[in-house]
Amino acid sequence: MAQPEEKKRIFLNAFDMSTVGHLSPGQWKNPVDKSATKRNLEYWIELAKLLDKGGFNALFLADTYGGYDTYEGSLDNCIRRAAQWPMTDPTIPIAAMAAVTKNLSFAITASTSFEPPFLLAKRFSTLDHFTGGRFGWNIVTSWKKAAFKAIGLENPIEHDERYRQADEYLRVLYKLWEGSWADDAISPDPENDVYADPDKIRTINHKGKYFTLNSRHIVDPSPQRTPFLFQAGTSTAGQEFAATHAEAIFVSSHSPVILRPKVTRIRELAAAQGRDPQSLKFFATYTPVLGRTDEEAREKYKELQKYASVVGGLVLVSGWTGIDLSRIPIDQELSAADSLEAHKVRSMLDAFTATSEDIPRWTPRVVAQKAAIGGLGRVGVGSPQTVADDMERWIRDGDLDGFNIGYVTTPGTFEDVVELLIPELRRRGLYPDQPAEGEKLTARERIYGKGQKGLRDDHTGSQYRYDRYQEDPPYQEEKKEEVAVEKDGN
Repeated sequence: MAQPEEKKRIFLNAFDMSTVGHLSPGQWKNPVDKSATKRNLEYWIELAKLLDKGGFNALFLADTYGGYDTYEGSLDNCIRRAAQWPMTDPTIPIAAMAAVTKNLSFAITASTSFEPPFLLAKRFSTLDHFTGGRFGWNIVTSWKKAAFKAIGLENPIEHDERYRQADEYLRVLYKLWEGSWADDAISPDPENDVYADPDKIRTINHKGKYFTLNSRHIVDPSPQRTPFLFQAGTSTAGQEFAATHAEAIFVSSHSPVILRPKVTRIRELAAAQGRDPQSLKFFATYTPVLGRTDEEAREKYKELQKYASVVGGLVLVSGWTGIDLSRIPIDQELSAADSLEAHKVRSMLDAFTATSEDIPRWTPRVVAQKAAIGGLGRVGVGSPQTVADDMERWIRDGDLDGFNIGYVTTPGTFEDVVELLIPELRRRGLYPDQPAEGEKLTARERIYGKGQKGLRDDHTGSQYRYDRYQEDPPYQEEKKEEVAVEKDGN
């Protein structure tokens, strides 16, 4: 007799950003929303307590560098509508949140384009120590022209070149995190005035195309050594990068059917590199509007729409896609040809020009309806049973592993998930229980199981571990073949 298929366990991350208007701009006007208090550390402390007690896997913090100036060719409406503006640094609150939580992991976004690898390695090793290994990194390469101008570069690095640079960046980090220190390098010997053995701390000599480094890692090995690695971006170059480096991939679409081929492709690429394709975990954006009944949820959604900033949503989508939606007739179907800005998120452009049964035509009017609440992903409206059913469909049809839960109001959306949705998912046997009292798991163990603190053996970073480390030869420019030109003597 055939055994029933085991249902896939669902992971939920809270999806927030150190800004007033994340994926539902305008809700700062809603009396129940606390987005405008994010510059107060108390907001983050109270949110972390809620998420930890309620059983969320992680708090996933997005970030961006520079504002969105594609809409009307100006930054004014980005600022006016608080569309991911102003923006504080997501790194700063992590230690405070870790101090008031036991199980919650934290993942923050940081770019490979804006700082030397050594500085990021030091900061992230510190955070992994301070969180007890409950730390992850969402790797981005950055695309926004305004962000590059802010650090003195006129234009972003070309798209595929950014990913080639990021690949080397990660390998420098693996060398520092995995290869510089032996596990037993710290061996306190008070009688001989010795704290650590310098012979067990390797100097990393890296001379690559993009980066040069000659240093030992200045921080001793943290609980995970390498933070748990997220990645967002599913362009062709992004897929190759994810298949090589990512342990979890953040994807977004209005339909799981559109996501499925991308997920399949990345799993195939990972398998070709010798990785277990199921070890890569895919998280989709999902914004729930929950009520105790479907009718109550629909009424709540109707109330939320009163505060939505349509222009704020159009500012965000214009920036992501490179399409100035202020210039397109309201009912004209959008296409990739409308994207005149070279610097954009290619996977986002695909998402807003790919149609499905859910959205057969993308026009500025449709974008305006969708963008102001939930930004770019699925908005599920209904009772806990209705939303859980919808999530199961997305997991099944998209071959997903979990969701980054966007909020409409904060902390209200997260409170509803804790009170209504997680208990329903647990009743269905789909959501993990809290770790046992006193059991401390790292971010990686929460995903892969107890004992898997470090990178899996099939991950490319494992080749840089201290006991198997071999220095790469210096990078050399490829010599172009000289073409002999025969002169005619004239």
